[in-house]
Amino acid sequence: MASVAFHTLGCKVNHYETEAIWQLFQQSGYEKKDFESIADVYVINTCTVTNTGDKKSRQIIRRAIRRNPDAVICVTGCYAQTSPAEILDIPGVDIVVGTQDRTKMLDYIQQYNVERKPINAVGNIMKTRIYEELDVPTFTDRTRASLKIQEGCNNFCTFCIIPWARGLMRSREPKEVIKQANQLVAAGYKEIVLTGIHTGGYGEDMKDYSLASLLKELEEVKGLKRIRISSIEASQISDEVIEVINASEKIVRHLHIPLQSGSDTVLKRMRRKYTMAFFAERLERLKEALPGLAVTSDVIVGFPGETNEEFQETFDFIAQHKFSELHVFPYSKRTGTPAARMDEQVDEEVKTTRVHKLIELSNQLAKEYASQFEGEVLEVIPEDRDDQESGYFIGYTDNYLKVKFLASDDMIGKLVKVKIAKAGYPLNVGEFVRVIEEEVHEKVLNS
Repeated sequence: MASVAFHTLGCKVNHYETEAIWQLFQQSGYEKKDFESIADVYVINTCTVTNTGDKKSRQIIRRAIRRNPDAVICVTGCYAQTSPAEILDIPGVDIVVGTQDRTKMLDYIQQYNVERKPINAVGNIMKTRIYEELDVPTFTDRTRASLKIQEGCNNFCTFCIIPWARGLMRSREPKEVIKQANQLVAAGYKEIVLTGIHTGGYGEDMKDYSLASLLKELEEVKGLKRIRISSIEASQISDEVIEVINASEKIVRHLHIPLQSGSDTVLKRMRRKYTMAFFAERLERLKEALPGLAVTSDVIVGFPGETNEEFQETFDFIAQHKFSELHVFPYSKRTGTPAARMDEQVDEEVKTTRVHKLIELSNQLAKEYASQFEGEVLEVIPEDRDDQESGYFIGYTDNYLKVKFLASDDMIGKLVKVKIAKAGYPLNVGEFVRVIEEEVHEKVLNS
């Protein structure tokens, strides 16, 4: 029996796609091995979002080659798409597939085994207009299932290489999304995380269909308890999306809305498609529709030309609108993007100071947000055991509070009621109340 080992770098979409590629290998009779052990095939799913992503990807590729020099080394993902020649220059790499044609990977392995010649299977992603179907009916070890609904991005922000690695916006067929949602529910998942490269852009390339339409259809999926949107741009939060969220029983009280900067002048240089006034107005509307809403965000600090005043604008906007948690990144030059060529690059020390200030603010806001829920009973899906304390399990509430509480193995993946006994960040301590009995509930409805 042939064996395969995987290593995934980068984002949630990459993790989803590795699972999809594993499904293909599994159907062909492969056995899955740990990446650190000896396997016949190694698949490295790479990231190129930063120059460091490229470097890490190269290190992992070399590690696989050292582990088993006789193995077939197959490199895929974003770095493979943008720099196939660079990867094929690494002695020992056999096959390079970019961010499309992953379904042909097994054919390429067969071809390589016959011809013994390196294969560069990377095409021009900018010409691709069709979403590549990659099904994941179940996940190896997760209690939250990701469901990829779109690919690519048309935004071309000045700091970002991703449109060149993923191509332009293309949405997955609604019927395929619904079909897979049903498969995931049948496999026991209660929560689905909608994911993509530019998730909120779903439907922009379709006639008479939008993200709001898809959310309405997902609402009808029986047995699905939670719908989480992995990320949505402020510019994509239409009135219709807000209406759907307002009417929904399943869309959770948590949205990740990338801010990147809280200063209009910086946003312009970034080529972002909103103003702070618009962003603020959308936040107000969302918080009316979903009281207690958690809004998490990404912020880039020290973008070229960022002045102290512009940074302060960002700081003040975040403090005023009480985001519940931030992912803070110091700006790093990505070769090949307009921002990397801009004058007035910000000094590293200044970046570090600003990053620390925002992380402190984020920690404070996260604690404030969690403290509102102390004493409340919330719904949690236990995901796994707590490493620190036996008998305790960790899970997330609908509004993305991480909670640890005493539970048992048979509760993993189920919806349970938990009282927040002690709010905190990054962890809240809860007291188990009860398992939510769906069967009883459904019987009552059917009788």
